[in-house]
Amino acid sequence: MPEGPEIRRIADALEKQVAGRVVERVFFGLENLKKWQKPLTGARIIEVKTYGKVMVSCFDNGLNVYSHNQLYGRWHFCRTNDYPYTKRQLRMALDCQGRSALLYSASDIAVFNASALLQHSFLNRLGPDVLKKTTTVAKVIERLQSDKFRNRQLGGVLTDQSFVAGLGNYLRCEILFFSALHPSVRSKELDAEKLQLLASAILDLARQSYQTGGITNRLQRAQQLIKQGATFEAARFYVFRRQGQACYRCGNPVEKTRQAGQAFYFCPQCQQKAQK
Repeated sequence: MPEGPEIRRIADALEKQVAGRVVERVFFGLENLKKWQKPLTGARIIEVKTYGKVMVSCFDNGLNVYSHNQLYGRWHFCRTNDYPYTKRQLRMALDCQGRSALLYSASDIAVFNASALLQHSFLNRLGPDVLKKTTTVAKVIERLQSDKFRNRQLGGVLTDQSFVAGLGNYLRCEILFFSALHPSVRSKELDAEKLQLLASAILDLARQSYQTGGITNRLQRAQQLIKQGATFEAARFYVFRRQGQACYRCGNPVEKTRQAGQAFYFCPQCQQKAQK
């Protein structure tokens, strides 16, 4: 599933593709949304907001299109007369003066006015967005120390969207490795230095991933690996999907296990077990 950095990059691309252009045709592939095709026709997208893994396209007539890619949703941008051939189901199409934005396979799409959007149950449960400038290290530490999260294992907290919105499995693995923490550790067990390191890693790695198109590894190392012939996917991570390969810190093999229902990658030598 795309995480916050990927969704924000897609939102940037959507704005570049169609923002400010008149929507000449709207298509929804879900029957319950077809009633919104006419009200959105003739409007313009003025902004695309993101809330963690959620995207909200804001139109100048006060309507907003909420979309969550979940696991299978994919956006495609093209010229209006050049739709791709694909077996994916087209869920939404915006044709805007020669340019089109197409959303395939996503099932979580809705249209709201501004007041209804503010009442959306999922958005109201989200924690602060990991990419927003207003989400500071101090705010993340405050949440880690709160009664809601301090007694829970970090392996579960980091993918809970009510903690910080936008983190997913690859960021969870990378953040905990960078912080030298085992997923079973609870934030109540961390001293001030470890809390600072963890909170900084949460923000820094997510924001680096956004800026670089997905690299959480040390940038100099990733660039060197690519120069040496490694694929982008092989170079971009510290531990994620690197089971059996040497840890960059200690040289021991990276391991894969299950944590909170998802594959989890870590170095058992570098990442501490939960403290008693």
